[in-house]
Amino acid sequence: MAQNKTDLLAVLAVVKKYNLKSTEELLKKEAGLTDIPENVAGEAEVNSVLAAYKSEGDPDIYENSYMELRRFVEESLDIYKHELALILYPVLVHMYIELVYNSHEVQAKKLITKFGPEQEYYYQDELAKLAMVTKRDEMSGNDITDTFKSNAFTIRISRDTLSLLKRHLHEKKASVILNIVNEHMYFDLYEGVARNKAQCDATSGAMTGEAKRQDNKIKVYYGLLKEPDVQTLVAAPPEEDDDMDPDAPDKPKKKKPKKDPLFSKKSKSDPNAPPLDRIPLPKLKDVDKMEKIKALRESTKRVNLGPDLLPSICMYTLLNANHTVTCADFSEDSSLLSVGFVDSSIKVWSMTPMKLREMKSADQLKEIDRDAEDVLIRMLDDRRAESCRTLLGHSGPVYRTSFAPDRTMLLSCSEDSTVRLWSLHTWTCVVVYKGHQYPVWDVRFSPHGHYFVSCSHDRTARLWSTDSHQPLRIFAGHLSDVDVCIFHPNSNYVATGSSDRTVRLWDVCVGNHHRLLTGHKAPIYSLAFSMCGRYLASGSADKRVLIWDLAHGHLIAALTGHTASIHSLCFSRDGTILGTGGLDCALKLWDFTKLVDDISGENVNVSHNPDVRDGEPYLLRTFPTKQSPFLTLHFTRRNLLLGVGMYDLGM
Repeated sequence: MAQNKTDLLAVLAVVKKYNLKSTEELLKKEAGLTDIPENVAGEAEVNSVLAAYKSEGDPDIYENSYMELRRFVEESLDIYKHELALILYPVLVHMYIELVYNSHEVQAKKLITKFGPEQEYYYQDELAKLAMVTKRDEMSGNDITDTFKSNAFTIRISRDTLSLLKRHLHEKKASVILNIVNEHMYFDLYEGVARNKAQCDATSGAMTGEAKRQDNKIKVYYGLLKEPDVQTLVAAPPEEDDDMDPDAPDKPKKKKPKKDPLFSKKSKSDPNAPPLDRIPLPKLKDVDKMEKIKALRESTKRVNLGPDLLPSICMYTLLNANHTVTCADFSEDSSLLSVGFVDSSIKVWSMTPMKLREMKSADQLKEIDRDAEDVLIRMLDDRRAESCRTLLGHSGPVYRTSFAPDRTMLLSCSEDSTVRLWSLHTWTCVVVYKGHQYPVWDVRFSPHGHYFVSCSHDRTARLWSTDSHQPLRIFAGHLSDVDVCIFHPNSNYVATGSSDRTVRLWDVCVGNHHRLLTGHKAPIYSLAFSMCGRYLASGSADKRVLIWDLAHGHLIAALTGHTASIHSLCFSRDGTILGTGGLDCALKLWDFTKLVDDISGENVNVSHNPDVRDGEPYLLRTFPTKQSPFLTLHFTRRNLLLGVGMYDLGM
């Protein structure tokens, strides 16, 4: 508070100096400055406040100030050193911006050339882009300068470390750095011992520092929604009239249909699940009910995987496609495979002997009895069935496809900045969704259908419903491309991964982000929720898979071992195994059950981050392909693992 008062007095002195009477009275009144002596502030203080806004001081002091700060960090006690080191990068960036803003180009260039290379490797791309800005005019509209000017750089720091830093800056009268620290940095204070190097490294790496603990305080309903009672879904055979006839008591009573033991298990309510009516979900149609029963029957034949029983793996390799294929996706029941191409086409293959049928012509449909039980089957034409169909409509490379849970529709997104919805009955485009202004990198259906999410180069993700041309929600907050998006299993949340090296969890209901997860050192290209909904896995170009606990927003494990970007993640249907596939042509299987068991034994409610586990003890097996980087991974309902890759001659 004393510091603020000094600043106010100095500003008052400036106002007085230029004889601005009414402004002086107004400032005194608003700031509550009464009983002020005539000589409110010394000349030095006036100049220091002006310097804070204009920084027109000696441009040569910047280099010395930075060296002084660096020396202070290096000579500090080991216990504080690692947290103090976190301020070096943002201080350097703001010094450079300030010098360029005040047209001291030579000093700015010297500063970044001398100290840029010693910053962490994950900041080098940004520093290279920053070094291209050499004049004040070039600053407006530049991603890096805009980001740093409008976002405070966040550092999680212990109270002791911060008081040590403040004391040093005041003693040295380092006004340049003090100004940057006060104006452009946010210190997320906590009580306790300062973090060690490993803990600092674990959560650093994002464009604007770490997440504030406040960002991860809101309760997240990560539990799964209660499944509808399947017993009531099964239509009981109609009873004969005789049973109801009181005059025919001698007739043998018709036996009640036996209860299928499969349906006798009641699904329990998850205490962490959102209320069922939190977001409106589509009502189940008869077809959906039958599909649920089919899925349940299928799951009874599921293999329970574990360290002693790894899944069988079936790898589909696309030949002559290494520069033409962009993405691949399986339907939930594994019966269909869609592949997107650079030439803007999409191909859909049937993975079963059942061919892809098309709806009959309008004239033929008129003749069908609409009340027939098998009306849906009669509408489809067997004579024109094919094992592969091509969908044409986009005007740029297709970056992602996604099947509706009921397999009647397919979504696709493209460089042409549109999302298209295709009917898999007529094999035509039904809707074009226009909202994004730039290429759309990813699109995904909600597990409950009806809703879908898309994300784009325009730094936003958008929530849509299939029946509306306009997005229902726009999720804005990322500072760079949003490269990947995915729905939570309960459809109430959407997770996004971005080139700003953060993962965010958005609430579909209100549109705000409820988790901000920092720790990746490169763009994030793949996401997967655990079967229980509590954990989120994210794969990145930093060659690591990070596991997050959504209950607290903590990073709990870093799975290392891949030697290239990770573009596909998939949990087994029983949630025991995590499969990861990378551009290094390797598939790795991890023991997720063991990881969760180890974590639950710990107290994770620490005021700052718990230690991050190394993934090595959890790696079960690595399967290399010959020369096929992975496009997608998918576990079938029976826990067979399917992979799709393209044979790359250039590797």
